[in-house]
Amino acid sequence: MNLSFVTLSALASVFANALAHPFSIALFGGLLIGIASLGVYVLLGRVAGISGIFETVLLIRPGGSSTWQLPFVIGLFVGGIVLLWLAPAQLGPAQPVLKSPASVAETLDYFALAQLMIAGLLVGIGTRMGGGCTSGHGVCGIGRASRRSIAATVTFMAVGMLTATFLPAIFSLVLSALGGEA
Repeated sequence: MNLSFVTLSALASVFANALAHPFSIALFGGLLIGIASLGVYVLLGRVAGISGIFETVLLIRPGGSSTWQLPFVIGLFVGGIVLLWLAPAQLGPAQPVLKSPASVAETLDYFALAQLMIAGLLVGIGTRMGGGCTSGHGVCGIGRASRRSIAATVTFMAVGMLTATFLPAIFSLVLSALGGEA
């Protein structure tokens, strides 16, 4: 057996055990976000705002460049896969398994999908209007003591809390008025 594989397996086991508590995974995740943001800022002189990075990757034009943004985005997905491998319980309850392409229609909640699409659209509009997202303003901007980022972060956190508090009640009222289940 390869010694490096044994070492990697042992490290993965220690890592997974250390992340068994939700607080520890949040702490570790926050630490990684901070290190990554600091690295991008110090090494590249850029703010690690995810919306701007995604925009750069998605809107590459001939002659354009995303020399560091594309590996950064790939790393986001790889990080999720690594977490799934090391600590799957941290990602929440298991999702339904799709046995075949035909079973998609049976398991897909179209109302939830519509809600997600509307939410994504609103987040995209808000991100564009606010000149950045939670990672750009909330992590990097506050770390640089930017007044604009502090104002943006306070605003989106307050609106997010109000939305999470009152939107379920509003949906219930709308569904009752339409004769659906509340």
